Amino acid sequence: MILTVTLNAALDVTYNVAALVPNSSHRVDTSFARAGGKGVNVARVLSGLGVPAVVTGLVGGPTGRAIRDDLRAARLPDELVPMPGDSRRTVTVVSAEDGDATVFNQSGPTVDAETWEHFTARFTRLVRDARVVVLSGSLPPGLPADAYGRLVRLSDAAGAATILDTSGGPLLAALAARPTVVKPNAAEIAEVTGETDPRAAAASLRSLGPRCVVASLGPDGLHAVTPEGSWRAAPPRKLAGNPTGAGDACVAAIAAGLLAGEPWPAVLREAVALSAAAVPCPLAGDFDAALYERFRRTVPVEDLGAATGS
Repeated sequence: MILTVTLNAALDVTYNVAALVPNSSHRVDTSFARAGGKGVNVARVLSGLGVPAVVTGLVGGPTGRAIRDDLRAARLPDELVPMPGDSRRTVTVVSAEDGDATVFNQSGPTVDAETWEHFTARFTRLVRDARVVVLSGSLPPGLPADAYGRLVRLSDAAGAATILDTSGGPLLAALAARPTVVKPNAAEIAEVTGETDPRAAAASLRSLGPRCVVASLGPDGLHAVTPEGSWRAAPPRKLAGNPTGAGDACVAAIAAGLLAGEPWPAVLREAVALSAAAVPCPLAGDFDAALYERFRRTVPVEDLGAATGS
């Protein structure tokens, strides 16, 4: 199975408005609240694909109970670990006028050392049954900077591949543990490497330890650098909607591809198709199945030749 880790799980609240105008009041057309955090979204997409996934991470308080209730309703297996404090909420405001999404992320409650040790003990047990581990999102306050690095090493010892989707300090601190795949977006990879060219940035990041780098370039698709070669894949057309779940759909496709042992061009084609099919959906974790089936036959994948970087 695939194990998804969300150390900073959230209750995601989404407001849809006609247009987002600063310094004004807004009438909300529709609103939604559901369990979220990037790893939860990945598990939700995998479930939609019929791929078994288990959710773990940290939750607490009344918001944590709401998260677990929603996971139960969605029939997503839950191995979340209780923590002191109340889990965070996120608020996403989606503007119908231009399709832009404005996101407000709480930092989450502080995690103490005892809770972290309880979680790593649970994770060590769970990872024995996992073939792929997805480590997604921000770290809550209180966790060590190398928290993801520790989980990558535990996964490696259990024989599981790892996909890391985070940014900044937590990303840098985990690279030496050599995750199987890291999936930064354009802004994150530029921040870490100082490179603005996607190919140079991906090669530079790969030289720091990860086996494969898949850089997400938003509507311009993906750029991948792997030991087998490098490729670029782009959606056949741009779509309007809520792009906040596209990255998690991309990670879900990569995880499913690793689980199935697919070659990288096939993995990238699926990842671009699935992430594009997530954009028209109002909530992260959903995708348009008809669009996905159409795109997965039409996504072009360009072979860029041998990879660079160690």
